[in-house]
Amino acid sequence: MKTRYPTEFLYSIFTLLAAVIVVHGFYVAMVRPNAQAVLVAQAAAMKTDPDYVPQRSGWVIMKDFEQEACIILMLWALALIAYKGRASARERALLEVDLVQVPEGMRILPEDTREYVRQLEALPDDRKGMLTVRALRAALARFGATRNVQDVSEASRAVMQAEADRLDAELSMIRYIAWAIPAIGFIGTVRGIGDALAEAHKAVTGDIAGVTAGLGVAFNSTFVALVLSLLLMFLLHYLQLAQERLVLDAETYLDEKLLRNLQVR
Repeated sequence: MKTRYPTEFLYSIFTLLAAVIVVHGFYVAMVRPNAQAVLVAQAAAMKTDPDYVPQRSGWVIMKDFEQEACIILMLWALALIAYKGRASARERALLEVDLVQVPEGMRILPEDTREYVRQLEALPDDRKGMLTVRALRAALARFGATRNVQDVSEASRAVMQAEADRLDAELSMIRYIAWAIPAIGFIGTVRGIGDALAEAHKAVTGDIAGVTAGLGVAFNSTFVALVLSLLLMFLLHYLQLAQERLVLDAETYLDEKLLRNLQVR
């Protein structure tokens, strides 16, 4: 637990920088040159054929700065979700391990708690900070101190509740990104409409290219942002569900592996 938060912070910063570099490089090398080529070809076709109807191009839809920012944030959020999903998977794998090995027919007495705590402290460092181990240590320590099973149950549930609150709080950055993506899309909408209005005087003379370009920016940015937001919200809710199930399953594990084996003389 001592190194978890610095590691997660560095991972977050590194993935953000990586997303910015990769996406911007792809836009400079591929997206904007191809979009410009498509627009030039469509403009030439419309001049030669008045009945020509330009087809929607993915390069044109994705070419603006708002779409680039949305994709960067989306990739960053995916990296954060993957990090937290991997941590939850490791926690869940620990539920398959019998950390408190109580022989069949035997019970844990208050005098035995120190020995079981030593077993937990002997675990590798990467496991000591996991939810199940922390809950077991807290429960055993409480049982050794109070000799009361009810107090043990309350102590373990307090650990579980604190973990649930912590996991929920750590999703705040992903929730912010899920809000920021459509907000950036709406910024593109406002910018596009503003550009269209600035070119409205040319439409009187029959030149509607500026107006259509501005409206294209508005609609494309909103479309991309909303699609990415829908996908991100689905993944976020799935991660939150997995974390909530982890806490509930860890509580069940504690009841089955420890609480039912406790006995006061």
